[in-house]
Amino acid sequence: MTSSYGKGFLAGTAIGIPGGLIGLGGAEFRLPLLIGMFMFSPLDAVILNKAMSLIVVGSALPFRTGTVPWSAVAANWPVIVNLLAGSLAGAWAGAGWAVNLRKESLYRIIAILLAGIALVLLGGHALDASGKPLFDSIPLLTLAGIVAGFLIGIVAALLGVAGGELLIPTIVLLFGIDIKLAGSLSLAVSLPTMLVSFARYSRDSSFVVLGRNKTFVLIMASGSIVGTWTGGRLLGLVPEAMLLPLLALLLLISAIKVWRHE
Repeated sequence: MTSSYGKGFLAGTAIGIPGGLIGLGGAEFRLPLLIGMFMFSPLDAVILNKAMSLIVVGSALPFRTGTVPWSAVAANWPVIVNLLAGSLAGAWAGAGWAVNLRKESLYRIIAILLAGIALVLLGGHALDASGKPLFDSIPLLTLAGIVAGFLIGIVAALLGVAGGELLIPTIVLLFGIDIKLAGSLSLAVSLPTMLVSFARYSRDSSFVVLGRNKTFVLIMASGSIVGTWTGGRLLGLVPEAMLLPLLALLLLISAIKVWRHE
């Protein structure tokens, strides 16, 4: 068990570093390890991933205030509310589907979503903000935000992730906001969204996996926070042109391994 804890801390740290470099919590990379290296069932892995992601996301927002102040986040509260209007409902629905899916089906869905996120990573962080919303019509923009938030909430609940890899490109493209501010806004949307899906999971008997593995959760989450902090300090030293294709490749490999997992 001690060896498992050590591996959990090191894995969490390694996952957190690239997450910090590109503004993600690293849950996308943690999930395949929970299934493959630590041999948790897919639903247990999603619930454990959600718990650790909550800890990381809760700490990431204040970590970023040196670059993106609270005032800038608060000034964009309409964007946060707009996306939350859809993501909260999506998170509740996605968590409900996850607990009712057969194990084999959940493996397949996780693999497909990991592959999709890999493709988003390749293009999403190379976006430039236009400075203005995609739609001039406020009702149309609001509707687009709700629909996007709903879909992202479903994906986040099914994978146990914060959803930043989808939220950041959405905020940049839909609302014309620069990518650094978009990262902090995505965290502000992710935290309540994750709490809702977490609450839904807590109604299912599978939630007891947290009680059985609480020490492991805290150790791996601690490693993730250390890694995210380290990655943030290294930001600017590693070019995204090299990093993102590598991370996308790792996700594609993980997707294949999860798909073939027995």
